[in-house]
Amino acid sequence: MNNENLQSTQSQPLVNLTSIVQKDKAHGNSRSRLEINGDKVRNGLAQLVLTLVKLLHELLERQAIQRMDSGSLTDEEIERLGLTLMRQAEELDRLREVFDLKEEDLNLDLGPLGRLL
Repeated sequence: MNNENLQSTQSQPLVNLTSIVQKDKAHGNSRSRLEINGDKVRNGLAQLVLTLVKLLHELLERQAIQRMDSGSLTDEEIERLGLTLMRQAEELDRLREVFDLKEEDLNLDLGPLGRLL
């Protein structure tokens, strides 16, 4: 298989990686280097972390509703739980805005399993 056939069968990210490494070698560098955009890495990590925090928030909300429906919480506990979940949701929204993410950015596509949230 020649180089053209190999590149045509690669996925787009691999083609980009290959071209970056090849450009670096063309400039006389014997070691392969990978150029990484720090902002994209930071936002990607923030997206992953906020997605996990949002998932945990959704699970806590569902558990709170089950506990309220079962009658195992006092009125004071319900009030405190509601305020805590509301503040948590507001903080999630604030952080999402800081990292310039939309609500749908926190809902990962899991392929055949569907959407996360």
